[in-house]
Amino acid sequence: NFGTNNVSGLRLGYHITEDFFVSAQYGQTKVSDDSFRQILPGGVFVNRSETLKYYTLAMGYNLLPGEVFFGQGNAKLSQGYVLVGAGTTSFAGQRKQTIDLGFGLRLLWNQRVALNAEVRDHMFSLDLLGRRDTTQNPEVAFGLSLIF
Repeated sequence: NFGTNNVSGLRLGYHITEDFFVSAQYGQTKVSDDSFRQILPGGVFVNRSETLKYYTLAMGYNLLPGEVFFGQGNAKLSQGYVLVGAGTTSFAGQRKQTIDLGFGLRLLWNQRVALNAEVRDHMFSLDLLGRRDTTQNPEVAFGLSLIF
């Protein structure tokens, strides 16, 4: 309902086994109600923008271990994975339980560095206009993992 925004945050993961891992994530963004202010005098928020923050803890499963080839004789290990998790989203004075579903691809560049591409959907109920709605908040992330 509030457009597309950049998110900044931090993600930490721990691989329990070769197949299962856990991931803790914190993110935040600024959300504006400018589109509502064109229709509703005064908008939805007290200020023109609000900070949205979320914390999630997810369990992941590596589905598709394999290799990606870069030319002849140059292969890198890869892992496709799925995630399911739960957490909390704080937004516009409300704090809501959040369900987190996602999938991603991890490319192991060497033994210490991996490149990640991930899609997650943060779902929570929100009541801003007098009606409770479940919001779908997709997130597309690209990152660099340091393995130790």
